[in-house]
Amino acid sequence: MSDQESPRSGAARVGQVKDITSLSNPIIKDIRALSMKKHRDETGTFLAEGLKLVIDAIDLGWSIRTLIYAKTQRGKPQVEKIAALTVARGGLVLEVSEKVLTAITRRDNPQGVIAVFDQKLSPLGSISPAKDETWIALDRVRDPGNLGTIIRTADAAGASGVILIGETVDPFSMETVRATMGSMFAVPLVRASETEFLSWSKKSSALVVGSHLKGSVDYRTIGYKGQPVVLLMGNEQQGLPDTLANACGKLARIPQTGRADSLNLAIATGVMLFEARRHLLALGEPGE
Repeated sequence: MSDQESPRSGAARVGQVKDITSLSNPIIKDIRALSMKKHRDETGTFLAEGLKLVIDAIDLGWSIRTLIYAKTQRGKPQVEKIAALTVARGGLVLEVSEKVLTAITRRDNPQGVIAVFDQKLSPLGSISPAKDETWIALDRVRDPGNLGTIIRTADAAGASGVILIGETVDPFSMETVRATMGSMFAVPLVRASETEFLSWSKKSSALVVGSHLKGSVDYRTIGYKGQPVVLLMGNEQQGLPDTLANACGKLARIPQTGRADSLNLAIATGVMLFEARRHLLALGEPGE
């Protein structure tokens, strides 16, 4: 992309490429501020890092607000294609120094491409689980790595989405987004209060299966087939509160024989999710 095709001087505006090397640039300051939840909430945006992740987002219909790439990436066909598409759609493209890129990502050796996207959260009332759909509901999940891993696992297993109940960790933090490995853009996210979830679950036709250390049902014996299912997982430290546990159609437990008395939240969710969808999952032929 030449300077004639994409101006690199003057004030930045949409549909333009701008060359930036200074950390004091106001545009860079705003982007760096996205590391803070307050600024993400105020702008309704978030950062995603990595060329593959950005390409996946575009393929899934997401639009880039601002594309940032390192000078070393100039001329690479995929980067040039994304930059041209961003400009054509009215987005801003920034070509920056390695120093600026490192400051934005807050880590050494950052990936060469970063993008700013609009957040997407659906209201719980818009969700009507259908036959053989599986949703994951998480009560006050605290760890960004756990949330990101669960979103990635939901994508892999073909779950329909993840419902975030109560005061959860921010799904749009860079730590969470990194942990999703791009699945952030493929899995619908829903936000709800505990009260909203309890009201919705009463009206929903879905079977709510709660994971609970006091559960009396082996998770493998539940009939998941032929109905919508919501897997309800508790907080990392406290598990499910009684208010949510009492709303479950089944309280399940994963049998264990070792010394550990519990599993990591992301692991437990993955174990239950793949069992709930086992009747829908099959290996394809080699190469498929």
